[in-house]
Amino acid sequence: MPDLLIELFSEEIPARMQRRAADDLRKRITDGLVEAGLTYAHAAAFSTPRRLTLAVEGLLDASPAQREERKGPRVDAPDKAIEGFLRGAGLTRDQLEQRDTPKGPVFFAVIEKPGRAASDIVAEVLEATIRTFPWPKSMRWGAGSLRWVRPLHSILCILTREDGANVVPLNVDGIEAGNTTRGHRFLSPDAFSVTSFDDYAAKLKRAHVILNPQERADAIWAEATNLAFAAGLEVVEDTGLLAEVAGLVEWPVPLMGEIGAEFLDLPPEVLQTSMKEHQKFFSVRNTSTGRIERFITVANRTTADHGATILKGNQKVLAARLADAKFFWENDLREAKAGMNGWLQALDAVTFHNKLGTQGERIARITALAGELAPSVGADVAQAQTAARIAKADLSSEMVYEFPELQGLMGRYYATSAGYPQDVAQVAQDHYSPLGPSDDVPTAPLSVTVALADKLDTLTGFWAIDEKPTGSKDPFALRRAALGVIRLVLENGQSVSLGRAIYKHAIWLKVLLQGRSGPVSTLHRHLVMADLRELEASAGVGEPIAPNLFQADKIEAEQLSADLLAFIHDRLKVFLRDEGIRHDVIDACLSMPGSDDLTLLVKRVRALSEALSTEDGENLLQGFKRANNILSQAEEKDGVEYSFGPDPKFAEGDSERALFTALDAAEAAIAPAMQAEDFPAAMAAMAGLRGAIDAFFTDVQVNADNQTLRRNRLNLLHRIRATCLSVADLTRVEG
Repeated sequence: MPDLLIELFSEEIPARMQRRAADDLRKRITDGLVEAGLTYAHAAAFSTPRRLTLAVEGLLDASPAQREERKGPRVDAPDKAIEGFLRGAGLTRDQLEQRDTPKGPVFFAVIEKPGRAASDIVAEVLEATIRTFPWPKSMRWGAGSLRWVRPLHSILCILTREDGANVVPLNVDGIEAGNTTRGHRFLSPDAFSVTSFDDYAAKLKRAHVILNPQERADAIWAEATNLAFAAGLEVVEDTGLLAEVAGLVEWPVPLMGEIGAEFLDLPPEVLQTSMKEHQKFFSVRNTSTGRIERFITVANRTTADHGATILKGNQKVLAARLADAKFFWENDLREAKAGMNGWLQALDAVTFHNKLGTQGERIARITALAGELAPSVGADVAQAQTAARIAKADLSSEMVYEFPELQGLMGRYYATSAGYPQDVAQVAQDHYSPLGPSDDVPTAPLSVTVALADKLDTLTGFWAIDEKPTGSKDPFALRRAALGVIRLVLENGQSVSLGRAIYKHAIWLKVLLQGRSGPVSTLHRHLVMADLRELEASAGVGEPIAPNLFQADKIEAEQLSADLLAFIHDRLKVFLRDEGIRHDVIDACLSMPGSDDLTLLVKRVRALSEALSTEDGENLLQGFKRANNILSQAEEKDGVEYSFGPDPKFAEGDSERALFTALDAAEAAIAPAMQAEDFPAAMAAMAGLRGAIDAFFTDVQVNADNQTLRRNRLNLLHRIRATCLSVADLTRVEG
């Protein structure tokens, strides 16, 4: 079985495209080979800045011959039907076979396809792959029509067998496939031939090219950490930057340089971001002070002066970059110490969304909502509103304009410089979190309050203008915002009535959106901090408003609140899926009171899930469903509701009397447990009914001939249903 080696050699491929390109090359080639009948044992793809490589082991020499039989029409079928069958089979009439069947003589086509040589199939698949390769961006060069990410120089394509290697015949727009490649652009530019993948990889390394990107990344990190350790420092870990730099060099040579003393007092995050974004430098930190004092750059070659000239040039460029950062920092500090009012005023002219107003208007909404949420979260109302008002002020700063990824972080520095308390300043950095499922969740009450307000305003606002996620499209990251709300509430154990908060915020939004440039907008600005009752009472103050405007807003706000809460509940189902909690168990708890309090809801859900995972819980569920089915059928048949309390004096037999006793005990335990939100105790008391219910259905006939006994027993089933439904809606749980 031969091994296949392919290399596509070009000008420098952007680092961000290399990994995806290597995966695409492997998938497209191997899929094409298998589809053509060539199976293989193993395939691996590699990338460097100038080449994509694929090595396939254990390829078949040729595709197997194929024989296919197709049943056609009857022999006496119309000519058009027979001609259509012949066209589909690619045969002539004299090549068909007649066979007797129970339905009479029928035509059969026997199609035989001979096997094809591996070299022919590889050439066909590789050319198709090159011509249709899915680069994010591609270009044409010269007079040809071929498109590639950068000009393609050569194609290496060989099949290696025990008796040697053969070049696969292939020509793509004048580029002839061969068995040669080139090494490092500067250190080993000459061409050389290869005979196998092992020979190829070994010769590349001798020609100063490390083929495997992970090997390059490991070499960079090992040498960088050694350089830092020798100076008593440490490299700031950055896996994304490491992967990118590994895609910029074929022969990595890490070098450590110094940062000018005049820049060392800049915040470490500013230094790190500036060096990473503009220069692709790693930051080197003093572990005792936390300051960024040096940098590591990765050259693509060795030099006679051991990188001194390279470092000198990099330090010169870096000094210019950091001079800009220092200028931004000093200007921003002056504005911050002046109170940041200029920044806040500037945000009044920055559009957040054309239907939702400016950033300044959004900050006013978040400030109002933070004041509403603060008591529930345990934060001081005045501090929460102050923190919300200044949390986004740094969006107007020069530093954040230059480095948007520093938003929030710079806000913390500036708020501290402005004299705000540390916990208020910290909100500027924390209120964006969590940004993703692996991001940390803030725990300080002020930060949690403003983070919730920020995300709920985003969700409510886009719901109000009907910009909801559809299918896989979510341009405003509303699913992420909903997950952020869920994690903020659950991981901090907060008891927040989301339905009430969303409803009140929706009222304010509706009043604002219906007349942003008119009297309603003026009313909103005066009353945005007010309680909903005050807003309703003040709706007619000042300039006239349509009498039914506020009532219509209330109805729309109720609908919006219910719809948005359902969306959050759907995200909660996805969030709890990792715990193994089924959607139907969550649905059984959603219809219970307080389902807009996610902490309360999840406590109930987890308790129900645990109870149903026991034998008693499973059997109780079946007993409940049986009782509910019998009762529902009887009520539908009789046209009455059997909700009158059953009388134990009509009980016959020990099983029936025992069920009365069990229900009395369960109700006595469930009521106080539910009041205390002790859901495990309530679920345990409910599950304890299992034995009595099982015995009742075993020993007692509900639909007795005696109508008095029948009515009493149906009322008893109603009591079973009511007792279970007081804990969770078990009708929604799949049995």
